[in-house]
Amino acid sequence: MSDPASATPSLSKTQVFLRRLVSTVVLWTAILAAMFSGNRFIADGVFVLIVAFLALAGLVEFYGLAQKRGLACFKISGVIGGGLLMVGTFLHVTGHLGTANGSPARVNDFETSFLILFVLGLCVRQFVSRSNTLGIQAISTTLFGLMYVPWLLNFIQKINFFPGVEGKYFLLYFILITKFSDMGAYIVGSLIGRHKMIPRISPGKTWEGFGGAIVVSTGASLVFVHFLGDHMAGMNWVHAVVLGVILSSTAVIGDLIESLFKREAGAKDSGNILPGIGGILDLLDSLLFNAPIMYLYLRHVLTNP
Repeated sequence: MSDPASATPSLSKTQVFLRRLVSTVVLWTAILAAMFSGNRFIADGVFVLIVAFLALAGLVEFYGLAQKRGLACFKISGVIGGGLLMVGTFLHVTGHLGTANGSPARVNDFETSFLILFVLGLCVRQFVSRSNTLGIQAISTTLFGLMYVPWLLNFIQKINFFPGVEGKYFLLYFILITKFSDMGAYIVGSLIGRHKMIPRISPGKTWEGFGGAIVVSTGASLVFVHFLGDHMAGMNWVHAVVLGVILSSTAVIGDLIESLFKREAGAKDSGNILPGIGGILDLLDSLLFNAPIMYLYLRHVLTNP
């Protein structure tokens, strides 16, 4: 029996928050420093390496949660597919493949074709499997993992390299607004949170925290657009408010979705690679669904002719 006095003391909410803040700031500072370095080789190279690492590490964690839940999956095939998807999208959005210089339509055609081939590949993988009798489950879990992490995170690349705009400012905006949502939810929920949102999934999430996420995120959105809106095509204070509300709301929903997966797998965190945060999925959960929303808003609202 362990000695209670020698047990690792539990961290206070303030200590947890500070660890999460430091881990988040260090990681995203490295990404953004590369993006704004002024050297395209460094900016593009470091950017794709970090984003691909996050996607694949998050995918490995997802498959780990699925296996803890007792779900069959083709882990190696999924990780290889995720890597090919990230690299293929990068080569298309940067104009290294194709003649349309990274046009959104061409990139989307590539991803659609890739997903079709990936599903076919998973079916062939099941054909040659001698021990797995759960083909539908394995194919479905593997495909969902690829769609949930690398495919959703791929929209970060499509924002950064969106043609005709300064994509790095939209990417910086989207990340900051999402993280301010996390910060607002955590601080307000810790201080005055009383009414639980969905306690069976995430006992710590409160409606007060949800309101704090919206207020803090929308305020940060307005401040960002006020000072850097000149670098963001089509952006004004109305769009800043709309995006602030939308991105903060879906950030909380994304967090809850990952909490659902962890609870079903019986895990507190998706991993332990990041101090104060947990795993890569714990870092990415609020970004995954916000990335396609930001991309679609940029493509169909802000830059729509």
